[in-house]
Amino acid sequence: MRYFLMGGGDGRRDEAGRMRHGGRWHTDTQWPPAGTRETAFYCHTSGELSRERPTATRAWVEYDFDPNDPVPTLGGQITSGEPVMVGGAFDQVPDERFYGARPPYLPLNSRPDVISLTTPPLEEPLVVAGPVTARLFISSSAPDTDFTVKLVDVHPPNEDYPHGFAMNLTEGIFRCRFHESFERPEPLEPGEVYEIEIPAPDTANRFEAGHRLRVDISSSDFPRFDVNSNTGVPEAVSRRKVVATNRVHMDADRSSAVLLWTQPG
Repeated sequence: MRYFLMGGGDGRRDEAGRMRHGGRWHTDTQWPPAGTRETAFYCHTSGELSRERPTATRAWVEYDFDPNDPVPTLGGQITSGEPVMVGGAFDQVPDERFYGARPPYLPLNSRPDVISLTTPPLEEPLVVAGPVTARLFISSSAPDTDFTVKLVDVHPPNEDYPHGFAMNLTEGIFRCRFHESFERPEPLEPGEVYEIEIPAPDTANRFEAGHRLRVDISSSDFPRFDVNSNTGVPEAVSRRKVVATNRVHMDADRSSAVLLWTQPG
């Protein structure tokens, strides 16, 4: 099999105005590629993404998710959605190109309804190639809500991108009323903690030394995914929306993490 491993570029702007992320084709006999292993990157309330498990007895991060103000989609794997959705890789800072984006166009991870977790700058290159899964321990004030996850390659600043470049790689979503099964939806009990898994499409990317891995967790990614009303009422008949207070738990017993297939670069 052949796969395209992104990365290896110098991170500067090319003549067409695109960031040179780089990449090349590889051949292997299996997927994930030989030599990779599943690695857990744990979420910490400090905002750090780490291979070390959290040690706190009880810890979480919470935010209010308002369905009337969803997180806008900035790029992604769907490239046939124009003019509503623009596909591809973009710095995760909205502008007028993106449906639902509003001034002052601040970075997505500055929103109060986005939990952004980042590793320290890598000392050595790291290859991530294979499935991407977020295993989260969550609770909500609502009978139903969504949780989203996005994997991002954070380039360090340079002359062309003085604030760096946060490049989206893959994203996924989970609708929580299906926490038991997709055949039998069940409402959430307010405040009860549930373990969920959010699959995202496979990716293959080389994170260069000096780059950071970033994971953004929220409850919307619109218009890539429809917006949950948080009422538990099926989408076709829902007529109202409510604000949900959502928590992601990050402690020793409920260690939320993102699972990536990795190998040294």
